[in-house]
Amino acid sequence: MTAWVLLVVGLVAASGALGGAASDDYALPGSESQAALDLLADAGLEVSGDQAQVVFHAADPLTGGPVRDAVEAATGQLREVLPGATVVGPLDPRGDHQLSADGRTGYTSVVLPDLTADDLHDVADELAAVRDRFAGADLQVEVGGVLLEAEQEGGPPSEVVGILAAVVVLVVAFGSLFAMGLPIVVGVVGAVSGVAAVGLGANVVEMPAFAAPVAAMIAIGVGIDYALLVVTRYREALAAGTAPVDAVALAQATAGRSVLFAGTTVVIASGGLVLMDLAVITGVALGIAASVLVTMLAAVTLLPAMLGLLGDRIDRFGLRRRTTPGGEGTLARRWSRLVRRRPLPWALAATALLVVLSVPALDLRLGFADAGTRPTSDSARRAYDLLADAFGPGTSGPLVVAADTDDPAVLSELVTALGDDPGVAHVTPAAVVGDGTAVVSQVIPTTGPRSASTTELVHRIRDVHVPGTVGDGTSVHVGGTTAAAVDFADYTADRLPVFVGVVLGLAFLLLLVVFRGLLVAVKAVVVNLLSITASLGAVVAVFQWGWGVDLLDLGAAAPVEAWAPMMLIAIVFGLSMDYEVFLLSRVREVHDQGLGPGAAVTEGLARTARVITAAAAIMVCVFGSFVLGSSRELQLFGFGLAAAVLLDATVVRMVLVPAVMGLLGHRAWWLPAALDRRLPHLTVERPPGGEASYPSHDLRDRKEQPA
Repeated sequence: MTAWVLLVVGLVAASGALGGAASDDYALPGSESQAALDLLADAGLEVSGDQAQVVFHAADPLTGGPVRDAVEAATGQLREVLPGATVVGPLDPRGDHQLSADGRTGYTSVVLPDLTADDLHDVADELAAVRDRFAGADLQVEVGGVLLEAEQEGGPPSEVVGILAAVVVLVVAFGSLFAMGLPIVVGVVGAVSGVAAVGLGANVVEMPAFAAPVAAMIAIGVGIDYALLVVTRYREALAAGTAPVDAVALAQATAGRSVLFAGTTVVIASGGLVLMDLAVITGVALGIAASVLVTMLAAVTLLPAMLGLLGDRIDRFGLRRRTTPGGEGTLARRWSRLVRRRPLPWALAATALLVVLSVPALDLRLGFADAGTRPTSDSARRAYDLLADAFGPGTSGPLVVAADTDDPAVLSELVTALGDDPGVAHVTPAAVVGDGTAVVSQVIPTTGPRSASTTELVHRIRDVHVPGTVGDGTSVHVGGTTAAAVDFADYTADRLPVFVGVVLGLAFLLLLVVFRGLLVAVKAVVVNLLSITASLGAVVAVFQWGWGVDLLDLGAAAPVEAWAPMMLIAIVFGLSMDYEVFLLSRVREVHDQGLGPGAAVTEGLARTARVITAAAAIMVCVFGSFVLGSSRELQLFGFGLAAAVLLDATVVRMVLVPAVMGLLGHRAWWLPAALDRRLPHLTVERPPGGEASYPSHDLRDRKEQPA
């Protein structure tokens, strides 16, 4: 334990002293939008794409009286506090297009050079200070743009809410304050270490700002989950009369090995995301892998040490009497028998429910949210609405057409064609920029950045307008933050099916080796696929279709964050494998020791149902607590994980798996002899020697014939 205290303190201290800065890098090397950015950089325009707008609105035109003085003063102060930025006000000669037709709404644009996430936070503070100074009864001032996502309201962190909910579930599950405290300690150790690892990792790879809270979310969930499995096995052994030292060894040989298997699976699946070669996904994936690795090690080293110190005092301060072996699971045993009596209708009903929940996933549209999805209490949302009303929704996501030429006439035909496009609200004349080697035109869509019509416009400009109007000798690229988001979404959407195939293939191979049953492995792949698509369907229905956006205070519907599905699939895959191994290992264990296939399913479910239910409830609370936060990215990710765990622990583990296993009978464990000889042997969640003890009322099933 001393080593763990020193390790955690050392990681936190090192992260505080040596940790790198977060960087939300959504750049996609080789993409069209990146080519446009590189072209402008070569022309001497070093911009990062980070920008904001200070929006002014008044009852009278901004061009006269005290209101004009306030607008000019605010723009001047922005130039003073942001000396490296390009600041253009609505009353400047270059900013006449930033003043609405009625003169009552205008905005000062702020374009910044490349900055770290910490620097962006400082810029957000400066912008908020300018807003607060000049806003008054006669002038409404709001600040919009990507920078204001750094400006969050205070309040208790979502992690705290999740941990408090987990405490309640653990008290109910264990009935002991000591037993409750151990999983909490493991989860907190994993979260703190994971966040520190993300800070240190930022020196090596790009770590987005949300990598730390995501790592903490996963570490708390899996840490409590893993510790729950180990502590449950330990208490079962104590209840059976095993000495505390031997009980620790038994728990490690069974649940501890399951933890190693499940944790390693999550680490591998998360690490596989690195192959996507996307900076933002790589950073989050490595952060998750590091936090899960540390949490897994804590569950198999720190936790046994704490169990050894507590011994049989783990049930001290108990809130209820400890049950005897086989005394728990009566309700689950009855439920399993109910499913076994008519397995086909139950299997069809569970499958139909998952298929129905999966239907929205067919409409999955990847992209990024904009300020229009934020609550109306947010300044960025109010700025977005003011700009949309005065200039059209496309003002918040302009496109940049860049050409490697010094002759604006080269783009004249393209500018004319774009002006006639129904998806374009305004296009500026082509102008030479930088050192005179590039020509740029800005295109304002008629729709907002998150609209599907804007995505179609980006593709139409690239695939139709540019080839049809510009000669072969000139390179023309469409860029800007909106185009970059389209490129990122297209890239991930193209590779998502491949990633799903790799994940499910890995699941099949791992389960085939562990359980040595061909149909069991096939069943697991199909069930995991249904679980994944159902959770994605729930995400699409809520966040993309907008079902319940008012209830969750999400602001408005928007595409699913482009990076989220792969992350969800990787984590859900690991968690599903955890429950799969925990349940089926018990089923295989009692099947190998004498029970028939149906009775083995009943006994396996009876012995694991309470733990799976408690673990799932904890994860739903931890992951679901992030829906209470203010970041849509974390809300979406937490909701998706909570939905996946809820479905997996109820519909899948409690209905579909018992029903399918009942239908398969002995055939579930069939494996061709040639394959059996070639596969390595990997035993998980199997006690070392000895017979398992069964309730006497299940002994009649020992002679059960194959289904």
